[in-house]
Formats: sequence, C-alpha cells, structure tokens
Amino acid sequence: MDKIYVHGRIPLRGQLTLQGSKNAALPILAATLLTEETCVIHNCPKIVDVHQMLHLLGRLGCEIRWENDGVRITGRTCEGESMLYPEVGQMRCSILFLGALLGSSKRVELPYPGGCVIGKRPVDIHIDALSKMNVDISCKDDTLIAQTKGMIGERIFLPFPSVGATENLMLAAVKALGKTQIEGAAREPEVVALGQFLKAMGARIRGLGSSTIEIEGGMPLHGAEFVVPADRIVAGTYMLACMSTGGNILLNEAPIEDMGSFFHVIREMGGSLQIEQQQVYLQAPKEISPVLYLKTEVHPGFPTDLQSPLLSTLCLAKGESCIQENIFEQRFHVVPWLTQMGAKIELLTPNLARVIGVEMLKGAQVKASELRGGAALVVAALGAKGETVIEGKKFIDRGYANICKDLRDLGARIYSV
Repeated sequence: MDKIYVHGRIPLRGQLTLQGSKNAALPILAATLLTEETCVIHNCPKIVDVHQMLHLLGRLGCEIRWENDGVRITGRTCEGESMLYPEVGQMRCSILFLGALLGSSKRVELPYPGGCVIGKRPVDIHIDALSKMNVDISCKDDTLIAQTKGMIGERIFLPFPSVGATENLMLAAVKALGKTQIEGAAREPEVVALGQFLKAMGARIRGLGSSTIEIEGGMPLHGAEFVVPADRIVAGTYMLACMSTGGNILLNEAPIEDMGSFFHVIREMGGSLQIEQQQVYLQAPKEISPVLYLKTEVHPGFPTDLQSPLLSTLCLAKGESCIQENIFEQRFHVVPWLTQMGAKIELLTPNLARVIGVEMLKGAQVKASELRGGAALVVAALGAKGETVIEGKKFIDRGYANICKDLRDLGARIYSV
C-alpha cells in the first residue's frame, strides 16, 4: 500500500486523540541501551521509524515486546558494538546509537547515517562534541568508528543548537566521569522529553528547556516507565488540514505548551482557537489570510517540520505570503508538485518562497519523496477539487501512525492502496 487517494474540499469536523511524538520516541528508545533493566515506553507511536529503531535494538540483543499502549524493552551488557547493517545507514536517527552505545561500550562502528533528502544534515557537530569527551572518532569507507578508554565530562559549546547533537551528548554524558555542561544546547520539547526519561532512569540533569544543560555523569541507571508526549508536528499537520478544508476540529492530549509559535501563525491566518488544559479547538476561517513573512527557527520559533504543510495551506490564502527556510537547505522539494496542482509559488532563492494564493487547487498525480513534504501533499489534496493520488506513502508512514484513518475520523474521503 504505497498510494494515498484523496477526494478533496470536504470540511473536517470531529475530534482526535494525538499519537505519541516521533521525534521524542526515537532518542528515548536509544536511551534504553543505557541499562540492562526493563524500560516501558507508553504512548510510543507505531510508525515506520519506531519499528526500524526497535528492529535495530533487537539486533543488538534487546528483548522487545509490545503491550497495550506501549513497548517493553530489556537491555543487555555490551563491550563493543559493530552496527554495520544496511538499515542503519538508511535512518538518520541511527546517529543516536553513537552516544547511547558509547555509554556502555568502548568501541562503536556504524554506517554514516542517511535517510532523508531535505538537506545535507552533516554530523560534524556530533563528532566534534563527542571528541571532546575523550572519544576518538574517525570515518573510513562511510563508516564511523568511535572508541574510548572512558568518557570524561567536559564543557562543550555547540556552534548551532542541533537537536541530534544535544541528544547524543546527553546520552553519552550520563555515563561519563564527572560533569558535562552543554552550552548552546537545543531547547526543543523532544530534548526535554529525553532528559526527563534519563532522570527517571536515575540521571542527574539540570537546565532542560534552556540553552545550558548540566549533567552529572556516572550515576547508576535503572529501568523506568515513561509516557511519550503527544506529537506537536502531527497536531500542526491536522490543524493545517482543517484550515485548508474549512470546518472545525478538537485535538485531545495536545502539547499546547510547546506550540505557541504555531498557534500565533494559525491566528494570523484567521483561525479561531480555544485552548483549555490539553485540548485545542480550531474553527477554520471562511477565507485564509496570508502570512506576510515567516521564517523557520529552532524552538521556540516556528518548527521547520511544519513549514511544508503550512506552504500547502497558504496556497489557498487570499493574498501573498513569504516563507524563509532557515534550518534545512532543501525543504522546498514539494514545490513542483504543488505547482502541478495549480499553486502559484515562486522560489526567490533556494530557501525563500513567495506564495500567491489561488482560489482553488486541483487534484493531480503527485509523489512524496520525504516525510514532511508527503504530509504537505496530503494537506494540499484535502483542500483541492477532485481526486489526488499521492505516491510514496512509505515516507509519510515514517512519522504518522495512521494518517488516513485519522483524517477519515474527521470526515475526509481518503484511503490507501
């Protein structure tokens, strides 16, 4: 089933409970390697990337069992690990095994990670930072080789607040000797979730959610239970779908405290929001107002992962919008497909798009080549007249547990074959 069929222009109405966060679950699953005891991760999303991560944990010798709303993982002792499996090189998140395994092994080998077409996404920041903790890292034949006689805590400044590099350092630092201070750390909610899970395992961490994180390493770590927070990107995608089609939706278990910049944009576009406890209610406007200028930023700014779905919605705005992508240099892969559906988008530079709203998009045969661009095509198809066929569902499945069922529950005519 690699195609999605969408019959558009049906207002979305109803309510949903959101899935667990992909970007929080993956580093948390990697962290289970830091103990031999059992960890239970509740609200773990059943998406392709999670299944691949669990497959890799199984290859490392972990015992894994799904139960009810979560997954139970029991680790094991390791002294050195060679992870030269083809599937490792296909997953960007596999770089997190570097920090996690260095916490329990003296030597780690893994393929240079890939898995996405939205930009170069180099791992130099990861390598430079871990090297300061008494880790020798080299790259030979597209293989990363890391070894240490024992990691030592250090004061580390990140030149860019990379989420992955921050998480890798946290995974390594909880096992290092002494204190590690990460300056210029990422502040994303998913980094906070990883830190909270590590603290539940017995780690000593201060400064979560700030640009300076302090970790006292060497504390004994044990098994823990943890609930993965709801996925703010999935929440944003469904809200943008509602904006594109009209109607109103209620999202339960929404991570409202992490979505301030997104809510600001929804209101700028004319959406009416009611927010109470962990629920958000959205009433779409009769006409979508343009966003004069928006730039993606690290948290708490507008998230790059919602830029592509936003672009789709702004294609239907009554006026001209401008979007600047500051995180990944190839986020506009989806533009040619949106243009094929009748959108008017001009790339002023490779990272700056001008969107002139049109009255209507039209159904077409389109193709997803990456996760968020695929979600953007779904959003566009829901707001388009006629039928759209989206090839490449496998990319969308990397981050959405069941996007077709969720949207059908909101009244959309959408199915996959």
